Amino acid sequence: MEWNKPIGDLLPGDEVESFYLLKTAAARTTAAGKPFLSMTLADRSGMIEAVVWDYAGPVGAADEGNAIKIRGRVSEYRGALQMVVERIRLAAAEDQIDTSALVPTAPIDSAAAWDYVVNLISSLEDGDYAAVAQEMLRRHKDDFLRIPAAKSVHHSFVGGLLMHTANMLQVADFLAEQYADTLDRSLLIAGTLLHDFAKMQEFTFSPLGLVTDYSTKGQLLGHLVMGAQEVAEIAKELGISEEKSVLLQHMLLSHHGEPEFGAAVRPQCAESELLSLIDMIDSRMEIYRTALQDVPVGAFSSRVFALEKKIYHHF
Repeated sequence: MEWNKPIGDLLPGDEVESFYLLKTAAARTTAAGKPFLSMTLADRSGMIEAVVWDYAGPVGAADEGNAIKIRGRVSEYRGALQMVVERIRLAAAEDQIDTSALVPTAPIDSAAAWDYVVNLISSLEDGDYAAVAQEMLRRHKDDFLRIPAAKSVHHSFVGGLLMHTANMLQVADFLAEQYADTLDRSLLIAGTLLHDFAKMQEFTFSPLGLVTDYSTKGQLLGHLVMGAQEVAEIAKELGISEEKSVLLQHMLLSHHGEPEFGAAVRPQCAESELLSLIDMIDSRMEIYRTALQDVPVGAFSSRVFALEKKIYHHF
């Protein structure tokens, strides 16, 4: 029996007793009608699927985002590692837990990423777009540096929003020069920075800083609408023209590209079109990066839900 072995170091046959993060949990039933718990466990080193047979609680979906203690054995199922858990409980207040080892964090230098964002915004030629962006950064700096960018699909780790946004800004700045005769760099950069800021209000968070669910406003309005509302409010306070305010709002409302993907409106200017494409590129590349970590070189993954296909690890 090994104690607190990192998930990234687990091998088939390992028996472990460890604290892990309960990333997802779902109560299910076997074909024979017996209850079991399907889970995803995580720490800073990775994630592993896990199952507790003949189990109906008390640990369940309501505990997602919390630390749990498990005892189990690692096996292999459909080409991937799986933890078969024998004992499970929520971590107690008296447990000695290094929470920094449990929570997946963005694989970036956060201070450097923040400096890059601030310096890029200060380079905007249009003072109005820069002013809105700077005010949003002033209001939301702490959350921007800390929160995940999503609940589970991509950048769902602490610091994920900063990583996702900084990545997108680098691509946007490059493409703004490439297509300088077609688009307004300041509008593209400002819209790219602000496109996901309202995720701070869209989600609820666990004590460890991960997304546990959607807030009431998140479900009723969503981050596109809430983000556009705050941009409109700030633009009015700063005395910025209605046209610029509306263009920024349009960037946020259309950045999911199509209504079937959650866009409130379709992109109708070059900057909003490009923003939707950059967002898709970075989110999908992060899905690949994460999924390939668990796929041996020369092998295909199991079906990746977010991509709706298997993917091949060729190097």
